[in-house]
Amino acid sequence: MHNELKSGEFWREIPGFSSISEETFLDPNWQLHHAITSIPMAEAALKGRDIPPAVFADLAKAQQVVPMNIRITPYIFSLMNWKDPQKDPLRRMFFPMFSQLILENHAMTLSDSLSEDEDSPASQLTHRYPDKALFLALAICPTYCSYCTRARLIGGSTQTVQKKTAAFAPKAGKWESAFNYIQETKSLEDIVISGGDVSLLSAEDIYYIGTKLLSIPHIRRIRYATKSIIVNPMKILNDNDWVDAIFRVRDFGLPLDKSVVIHTHSSHPSELTEITQRAMRRLFRERLIVRNQGVLLNQVNNSAENLTLHVRRLSYLNIQPYYFYQHDMVPGCEHLRTPLHETIMLEKAVRGSTAGFNTPNFVCDLPRGGGKRHVATYEKYDRLTGISMWQAPAVKNKIFFYFDPLHSLSAEGQRLWRETDAQSLIEQTMGVAYA
Repeated sequence: MHNELKSGEFWREIPGFSSISEETFLDPNWQLHHAITSIPMAEAALKGRDIPPAVFADLAKAQQVVPMNIRITPYIFSLMNWKDPQKDPLRRMFFPMFSQLILENHAMTLSDSLSEDEDSPASQLTHRYPDKALFLALAICPTYCSYCTRARLIGGSTQTVQKKTAAFAPKAGKWESAFNYIQETKSLEDIVISGGDVSLLSAEDIYYIGTKLLSIPHIRRIRYATKSIIVNPMKILNDNDWVDAIFRVRDFGLPLDKSVVIHTHSSHPSELTEITQRAMRRLFRERLIVRNQGVLLNQVNNSAENLTLHVRRLSYLNIQPYYFYQHDMVPGCEHLRTPLHETIMLEKAVRGSTAGFNTPNFVCDLPRGGGKRHVATYEKYDRLTGISMWQAPAVKNKIFFYFDPLHSLSAEGQRLWRETDAQSLIEQTMGVAYA
């Protein structure tokens, strides 16, 4: 049931955490300092659980090829089903196994699939929509998602990806070029403060960024993006200075008729526990709106039953289900991507299961900067090749394309991609050139 939340001292089932008191486990800094960041740390935490060595070998081999490093809070690590790790959805999200990867990327994947760098008029800022900008304040998170759309930036370099993190190095005035652009661009009203994860900004920086933006006359809305509610809810429960900084920014904006909200990121109902409920209770009683953005992930959450449960559980916790995204076309994630037609069917199945205002939008964030479009609003969709064509008139006056994962295509569709030049196949299928 959606209102049956995991509770009790569940972390004690992990041998390495069996002696950890509730007070210690609920310390957000303890969570960060004891995050699982390597295979040996995972082995040590699970020592005594009789997990076959082949499991750890599989996890270790994946780290040689995946684009994201491991960083998993003890909270999330404890929620993984280590009795059946191969099938566990949370393990699949955060701790990839080599045996489950699809090593060949789709021909149309891009490290910056959303063209955030191309749409960047100032350091750490993306401006794509007329009245909204994305401000990337930092490049670290409390837990790293293996499917991160910003794997080119976030989480430190890996064996296969050299991260472009120079812009995020600590230095005086590092955000000023972004602030100056926002100040000068009168069309902007809405700023998303993200990264990385803003929970790793200091309370002072939270307050400084928020009040700086709200002091700009034309800025009407700001959104703080943090996954901490999901992967380190202790941050909300027990980091009073940080949470109070959010509340103070909210209070700063209220007499100006300006809104301050939090956006979080949960993609599976198992992430949501009684500890999440306690964290959300604190925010809800302060009347702070929290919205969720999830990602559709193959063999993780791509079933109507799972999504319906997740949407209802989010709603039960007073987290507004805002978006579910088609997986972005970033390298190293083919095993997690799902086809467009499946997403459309899932949207149909979820719609009507709860109130309309608690029903998420299912969207495709179009490659090469087309922005978010409802999954059913494509102009043309060829199931054989998995190519869909889109327009986004309010964003950019051009044609955009999305491509289903090859593993979801028929043998004939896969053959066409193997034997035909990508640009030629797009032109033959869609009747327009890929430019």
